[in-house]
Order: sequence, then C-alpha cells, then structure tokens
Amino acid sequence: VPKLKAKPIRTASGIAVVAVMCKPHRCPHISFTGNICVYCPGGPDSDFEYSTQSYTGYEPTSMRAIRARYDPYLQTRHRIEQLKQLGHSVDKVEFIVMGGTFMALPEEYRDYFIRSLHDALSGHTSNNIYEAVKYSERSLTKCIGITIETRPDYCMKRHLSDMLTYGCTRLEIGVQSVYEDVARDTNRGHTVKAVCESFHLAKDSGFKVVAHMMPDLPNVGLERDMDQFTEFFENPAFRPDGLKLYPTLVIRGTGLYELWKSGRYKSYSPSDLIELVARILALVPPWTRVYRVQRDIPMPLVSSGVEHGNLRELALARMRDLGIQCRDVRTREVGIQEIHHKVRPYQVELVRRDYVANGGWETFLSYEDPDQDILIGLLRLRKCSEETFRFELGGGVSIVRELHVYGTVVPVSSRDPTKFQHQGFGMLLMEEAERIAREEHGSGKIAVISGVGTRNYYRKIGYRLQGPYMVKMLR
Repeated sequence: VPKLKAKPIRTASGIAVVAVMCKPHRCPHISFTGNICVYCPGGPDSDFEYSTQSYTGYEPTSMRAIRARYDPYLQTRHRIEQLKQLGHSVDKVEFIVMGGTFMALPEEYRDYFIRSLHDALSGHTSNNIYEAVKYSERSLTKCIGITIETRPDYCMKRHLSDMLTYGCTRLEIGVQSVYEDVARDTNRGHTVKAVCESFHLAKDSGFKVVAHMMPDLPNVGLERDMDQFTEFFENPAFRPDGLKLYPTLVIRGTGLYELWKSGRYKSYSPSDLIELVARILALVPPWTRVYRVQRDIPMPLVSSGVEHGNLRELALARMRDLGIQCRDVRTREVGIQEIHHKVRPYQVELVRRDYVANGGWETFLSYEDPDQDILIGLLRLRKCSEETFRFELGGGVSIVRELHVYGTVVPVSSRDPTKFQHQGFGMLLMEEAERIAREEHGSGKIAVISGVGTRNYYRKIGYRLQGPYMVKMLR
C-alpha cells in the first residue's frame, strides 16, 4: 500500500523545497535613495516590525522563521521534520534563502547562515564554509541546490563568486519592471541596465536565473504591461530561465498605500488581472518555468490588488476558454500532470531547442512526450561568452547550468519503476550535452554547476571538482 501523503505537489517536481529566512535587516539601497521601494511592506522600520524586508511576517515561511527566531539550523530541521510527517521523501533538499537582499548582509553572518544550512543536513558542526560544504557532499540528505534572492546591484562579480562558494546554483533577481521610468518612480535604486548586466554575469557563471516581475505597478497600465513581458521573453538581454509573477499588492504602511488612499493609484479589476496573467502565461517560452503566480501574503493584509488566492488556476481556466496553452516547464512537468490530469507519458523522445540569451548560445534539451506535451527531464547547456570572469570557464568552455528529472522524489540509492527519477534520463541528457559541446560548440571542456549533494553523481561519470564546478575534458 503506498504511504499516504498530504500536499503531494510539494515534492512533485522531484525535490523537497525548504525555504529559510535570514534575520531582518534594512534594505541596502536606503542609504543612497533615502527610502525603500514604494510598494515594499516589510523590514525592521515597517508596520510589521519583526519582519524581513519585503515580507510581512505573516507568510507561512516568515512564521516558521520567527518561530525558530531566525536560526537557520532550526528552520531547516523543523521544516524537514514537518515534510517527513506529511509523508514526503526528504532525500533531496533545495534551499531558498529569503528575507530581503541576502548578499547585503555582513560576510560573517552570511557564512554562518549558509554553514548552518549545510550542517543541518549533514549533522556535522563545521568551523567554516569549506568544511560545511565538504561534509554536506557526503550527507544522506542531499543539498541539491541553494537559491538566493538578490537585487541586480548585489549580483556583481564578487557576490557571484561568494555564492558559488556557498553551493548556490540559482539566483532569484528582483527585476520588477523593464522600464527605466517605472524603476525610478518606484524607487528601486538600480537601473534596468544593471538588470541586463547581472543576468549576463550570472548566466556566464552558470547560474540559473529566475526573475521576479510585478505587473500593475504605478504609471504602467495594461498595454505597457503586456508589452514589457513580450520584451522580457523576446529580447536576448533578458530571457530568464524562470519567472515569479507578483501582481502589485497595496499593503498598509507603504508609500503605495498612501497613493492608493489618495486615489493616485488604482489596481486592475480582478477580471482584467486574470486576463493579463493569462496572456502573460501564453507568452512564456517552453524553456522558462513559472515558479509562482502571486505572493504568499495573507489576503486580510492586502488592501487592494489580487482578490483571489488561486490566481494561476483562474488564469489557466481563462486560457482554456481562449483556446491558448501555457507551454512553460511547470505546467508540462510529469509529476504535476500526473496529479492534476492523471496522464502519464507514453512515447518519450529527446527534444532540442536553441536560443540566444545574454551574449551566449543556449541549448535546452528535454525528454518529452510531444503528443501529450509532458516533460520528464531537462538540461540547460550554455556556450559561455568571451566575457566570463571565472577562470574555470575561460577559453571555450560549455557549461551545464541545470539538469533536472521531474516526477515524484525517489530516494538517491533506490529505484522505483513507476516513477521517472533514476531511470537513466539524466545520463542520456548529459551524453547529448557532451556531444553538442564537443562537436558544435567546439569546447575542450565541459563544466557543470552542481548542487553540493549531487557532486558524487558527476564523479561517477568522469567529472572532477575544479573550484565550485564539476569539470570534464572533452578532447
């Protein structure tokens, strides 16, 4: 009898996500813009004084963090226990570090924080980050990646190098808008040029880039909102790997709340918003994953903005009415298709898509069932541009930025014939990537940005550690 499992979606993508928060700190750009972003609810100076920047303290993650007094070790242990009690296999963990701009915190605190995350999985008490990573590699509960939330201006070379040391593999960059005037009016404290630069640097270091975007900001309007997403997916200077769509919320205590109260800002009507989100989802290319639609902020705190808690569902329903499809990675994932539509792939083949982004040549390889449009596994391969600043990647190197086989989690040392993980799809994708790197990119070396816990997988197929990357010579 299969074990009962509550909230199966939590691990349907093949990993257990553990979200942790760093301690509340002031936003780094207050010092030179004099204020935080106009829509930002949280932070030590806000109405919600015990919350981190851009959170209210009432989201599930914030409440877990506050209960653990923002101790990273306890947050991790508690959440893993919780998922185990819900019946999930917590064998592969991906961390998400939330709570404002993590990279703006002092270095000692950052090191302590990331060290505690690795130690919470391995059970070892480390003295420094290198030791923590070393023990985490051999841990039974594997850390398959760390995601760090940051701003484009805290995503420069030294920040990226620090994050590679931590074992970080994905960045969530707060873009919010591709319009300079909107970035200026909402007091973001950075330019859109900085966004393009940070995307370029991050992808050339091998990171996966997830962008946070906010439709419905002041002075934009439906027309421009639609145009900015077309620009965002079609302009090679952006083209992110993932997207979090956060329609603007009006929350008391923010500058936007004052504008809204005095009638100078008005949110879209619920039907307009659903229509907009549906049209945005229709634009998303098949190599981008939409991680989230709308914030986790509880509805009672929202004065105006999103009125429904299930915006993605409503948008997908609207798309069915219009006869358009959402082709993003998450909608097509095998685990999620199985839960929502009870369909399983029948005939699987290798699909390849090439595109140009951020000065490099990207190849998106996937195993899919094209008739039913189900995706089983994917690999992102990039031919680095000349400007890469990491010496490991200089002089003609291809880098695998992501390798992920979807479907419900299968523990690392076991197989389950009814599931899709550990059936050899990952190996096949890697072989094809090596062939493309050798024959088409003309690279002499292939590198992988690997989560700390997955390094042994690559060691088995002939890779070795060089700096933060797993590398293999091709000639």
